[in-house]
Amino acid sequence: MQTNPRPSNSKLVIDIQFASPAIESTIEKTASNVLIRKWIKSTTNKEGLLTLRFVNAAEGKKLNFAFRKKDYATNVLTFPYEHSKGYVVADIIFCLPVIQKEAKAQGKTLKAHLAHLIIHGCLHAHGFDHEVEKDAKKMEALEIALLKKLGFANPYLSL
Repeated sequence: MQTNPRPSNSKLVIDIQFASPAIESTIEKTASNVLIRKWIKSTTNKEGLLTLRFVNAAEGKKLNFAFRKKDYATNVLTFPYEHSKGYVVADIIFCLPVIQKEAKAQGKTLKAHLAHLIIHGCLHAHGFDHEVEKDAKKMEALEIALLKKLGFANPYLSL
């Protein structure tokens, strides 16, 4: 994971990475980098560095085990390194096969589910969490509002 110092320019730097050309192709067919950046920017007005990495199940499982001691791939892992009033630095890992399976099982488009999880991961990078019911309700309400502004339905209705 990254521990990059603050970028010298004063803006939000967004680094989008793909573990393979196949993953990159699938994501690009679903949402362009420009659209993904729009989704990310909808969550923040802070400066900093957000790195999004799209991975396969093997890398997702390895990271989930290494950092959470869970022996399976999960949809999104967020590693917040710094978040303050005006600054954020985080790595956010997305496991494409898990996201695809979830979208299908929940009757959602891959695009809608991906938008939701990108917003979800970015909110984690900003210190939001859902371990306690009160915090979960606050985070979910913010996700719903942000997704609505972007033209997506409430992602919790179909669960």
